[in-house]
Amino acid sequence: MTEPRPVVSVQNSQPTIEGAGVRLKRAFGYYEAPHLDPFLLLDDFHSADPRDYVAGFPWHPHRGIETVTYVIEGNVDHGDSIGNSGTIGSGDVQWMTAGGGIVHQEMPREHRGTMQGFQLWLNLPASNKMMAPRYRGITKEQIQTSTPSKGVGVKVIAGKVGRIEGPVKDLIVEAEYLDVEMSPYAEFDHKTRKGWKAFAYVFGGDGSFDPANRDKVGTENLLVFGNGDTVVSRAGKNGLRFLLVSGKPIGEPIAWRGPIVMNTEKELEVAYDEYWSGRFLKHA
Repeated sequence: MTEPRPVVSVQNSQPTIEGAGVRLKRAFGYYEAPHLDPFLLLDDFHSADPRDYVAGFPWHPHRGIETVTYVIEGNVDHGDSIGNSGTIGSGDVQWMTAGGGIVHQEMPREHRGTMQGFQLWLNLPASNKMMAPRYRGITKEQIQTSTPSKGVGVKVIAGKVGRIEGPVKDLIVEAEYLDVEMSPYAEFDHKTRKGWKAFAYVFGGDGSFDPANRDKVGTENLLVFGNGDTVVSRAGKNGLRFLLVSGKPIGEPIAWRGPIVMNTEKELEVAYDEYWSGRFLKHA
């Protein structure tokens, strides 16, 4: 017998400026992170005005986390301190493990129409915070779409839906990352692991997620689910598209300043001292 997850909170993403002046919407961040362990942050960058994003995210460091960049429409040029460079195109994913230290940049190109993408941060446990950094670039051709029910298509980036398994495997922290698109009035019930944290971020259409409350939610809404083993979703008349993300909590203290997340303030001090003194990169 399944146990549907209740919706415990719904909130709107908030306008934020990051990088060299990129205007984006923050679905959640520093203040919500303790309730969404192992997830730290989700940013939604979308605009039809290149002035909102072309300044990009010039060279900056990370330590202690993983960043997942998923481009829906557009192109983002990238490079990093371990020798990777290229372009994240429409439908592509960059899954980067900062580990003990990486310096990278992500620079969106001017795009005709609306450019859109997401960046998700996952925390790393203490035992992996200083691991060697690694980079995984996943093209849209590697991401398969599952059709678990009529009018439902699920791009499986990490995790499994039906017989389709995502291309991102060998994760440090167990997690599932899905892009769900539903036709008007379609229904989708997805099994999740009990005890994992789960959230949905709506970026198209409208629908409902709580079987006890059919109130509609729409674009730029973040829904945080309580415990259970199934996420229930029903599309409205405009269809529905959302990210569905879940992961196993690591249950460790968070010391967070800027792009670096450690377990203690002392570790943060060491990280920034190493960065400014040129000793940050351990595996370059």
